[in-house]
Amino acid sequence: MPKNLVIVESPAKAKTIEGYLGKDYKVTSSYGHVRDLPKGENAIDIKNKFKPTYEVSPDKKEVIKQLKAMVKDAEIVFLASDDDREGEAISWHLKEVLKLKDENTKRIVFREITKSAIIKALENPRNIDLDLVNAQQARRILDRLVGFELSPVLWKKIKAGLSAGRVQSVAVRFIVDREREIEKFKSESSYKITALFDVKGKVLHAELPKKFDTKEEAEAFLKACLAASFSIKSLETKPAKKTPAPPFTTSTLQQEASRKLYFSVAQTMSVAQKLYEAGKITYMRTDSVNLSNDAMEGAQREILSAYGKEYHQSRKFSAKSEGAQEAHEAIRPTDFSAQDAGSDRNEKRLYELIWKRAIASQMADAQLEKTNVSIAVSNSDLTLSASGEVIKFQGFLKVYLESSEDEDEEENPTQKGLLPPLEIGQDLPLREMKGRQSFTRPPARYTEASLVKKLEEMGIGRPSTYAPTISTIQKRNYVIKESRDGTPRKYVEMLIENGNYEEAEKTEITGSDKNKLFPTNIAMVVNDFLVEHFPNVIDFSFTAKVEKEFDDIAHGQQPWDEMIENFYSKFHSKVELTEQIKRTDVNSSKELGTDPKTGKKIIARLGKFGPLVQIGEQEDEEKQFASLKKGQFIESITLEDALELFKLPRDVGHFEDKKIVAAIGRFGPYIRHDGKFVSLGKEYDPLSVNEEEAIALIKEKREADAKRHIKSFDEDADLEILNGRWGPYIKFGKKNFKIPKDKNAEDLTYSETIAIIENQPAPKKGKGGKKKKA
Repeated sequence: MPKNLVIVESPAKAKTIEGYLGKDYKVTSSYGHVRDLPKGENAIDIKNKFKPTYEVSPDKKEVIKQLKAMVKDAEIVFLASDDDREGEAISWHLKEVLKLKDENTKRIVFREITKSAIIKALENPRNIDLDLVNAQQARRILDRLVGFELSPVLWKKIKAGLSAGRVQSVAVRFIVDREREIEKFKSESSYKITALFDVKGKVLHAELPKKFDTKEEAEAFLKACLAASFSIKSLETKPAKKTPAPPFTTSTLQQEASRKLYFSVAQTMSVAQKLYEAGKITYMRTDSVNLSNDAMEGAQREILSAYGKEYHQSRKFSAKSEGAQEAHEAIRPTDFSAQDAGSDRNEKRLYELIWKRAIASQMADAQLEKTNVSIAVSNSDLTLSASGEVIKFQGFLKVYLESSEDEDEEENPTQKGLLPPLEIGQDLPLREMKGRQSFTRPPARYTEASLVKKLEEMGIGRPSTYAPTISTIQKRNYVIKESRDGTPRKYVEMLIENGNYEEAEKTEITGSDKNKLFPTNIAMVVNDFLVEHFPNVIDFSFTAKVEKEFDDIAHGQQPWDEMIENFYSKFHSKVELTEQIKRTDVNSSKELGTDPKTGKKIIARLGKFGPLVQIGEQEDEEKQFASLKKGQFIESITLEDALELFKLPRDVGHFEDKKIVAAIGRFGPYIRHDGKFVSLGKEYDPLSVNEEEAIALIKEKREADAKRHIKSFDEDADLEILNGRWGPYIKFGKKNFKIPKDKNAEDLTYSETIAIIENQPAPKKGKGGKKKKA
């Protein structure tokens, strides 16, 4: 057994590092955290300065047993978990559980998995930083106290199974507040004037800087222009420049990968983790925009070699946020000379993005020439304007252009709005001029990337928390990420061309959303309850203040238990006060009016399986229910909307002498025929789907089911063999079983199928030692 044992977090990382070290080193993995706070009330001793009790996770007992055996044979143990608070805590927990002695235990850190970085870390070991450990403990304990005390309040007062969290509830609040801004937004229209002029065989695009408030004003201007002449009033050309963005932090990588690669936040972090563990990039959880001197030299060599001296410009960046750890580095390639890395397409694409951004940060500014043109209208004091931009020297644009927030810009542009040759006084023949009605737009709904940006701007959460927070609020059904179709809207377009004026009413689609975050009804109810009764927990500035206090603990400036006490004493008293709140006082329902047929009240409220409208009081034995449709909210649904929903279930027609019924259920709109259900998806409305469409859907579902079914058995109705996404499998009751590769699904007998079920191999352990689900 080698005399030196190095313990890292993941097996992939262990494999990479072991390749760099000689026979005197054994590198193994702890598979992440090895112990945590147990479930239940006994995890934190509140009366004893919030002393935590930790226990080894059940799925880590075997890992600990193996590590203890390796530790016995090692002279020195190097704890090499990640260089952040979470990693420091993992090392501390390992030291405690494995009962390691100070004299033969060393803590080493590195932010890239390269041979030079590993050797340097081994040459410069240190002790475990208890301030960092305490900062992580404080976060874990505080979040456990909030969740453990707040969630039961939500169960009692709103609905069973709900949860709350210090950061997740604030993230939900952003999304709820934005949805309400959109609901309240009143769109206003104006009229924009654009023109096309002929200039020696080329076209000059221009527009009127002023917008007209009314159609009459726009129409009057256009009709006046029928008799006008146009000429160049002024030309202004001036130099300008573009400067590259800093290298990526966790937040900016998540945002840019979302805009350019369409990755979710979780996907970005998963792919980046693989690149890091393979030694291709530096550590991907960072809020620093720093590059080390070695990295800057590596970037310089690559720029000089690939592009030339004039393209290089050495730059140091500094982070805007107070808590940024400037000793750390931004996300960058470990080797700038490697322009391509990664084992699959997504890894290659993300690596290319990281490489380009980091290289561009050390390149020269792009030199531009901007031209602004003013165009006189002979019979008006108003002037049209045109502008153009020419890139005189590409600089960093030769490699990379940061995308805009709304949409990606074209990579490596050489010109933008290049103007034809112009001179002052030059006459401009008008080709056409348009007046188009446009409408103000409501604030945009959050994407995962823009929510990360908002959390970072407000100082809420840290690099390691963004991805799990956004995943959690979706898993708990507070937020849905999806695309929604827009609605048609009429607009007016006026045109003058060839001496004629024309006017037309046209249609555009407005309000469509792609991969945006929408709050659910339960999110709105829970958010309002928390805002009313726990304003501190869900207050933006207070949550940011808590993050700052974690930073103070990490820097040794505040005792962690004192910080928890200051928070908990106020928080717990609020929890106790909620005992006096009646469930009926919680704003989870809304009276809409009276049903014209029965004269009974119509109420919108939360039900066991989601939001619904109800005719009749709770005690009414003949009350009726209807589920809300996607996008409908308890707080904004009208009586008319509710009455439409009560048209469901609705008889659509007949097929094979059996009735077809359309309705909305727990999982969305569907049609029912002969005791079987067919989802309508978002393509069909249950209030308007017709018999022909319904029959086609029923037939499609039958065909799909027939392809899925391979065989069943007379001996047991619960046993069947089906075709799935990954090939044939056995379904027995509610459980699924794999079919061995050497067996043909169609030929299996009943006894062979039962034998396969009884002899299923034990589930394999995944990363972290957890069993994979069958």
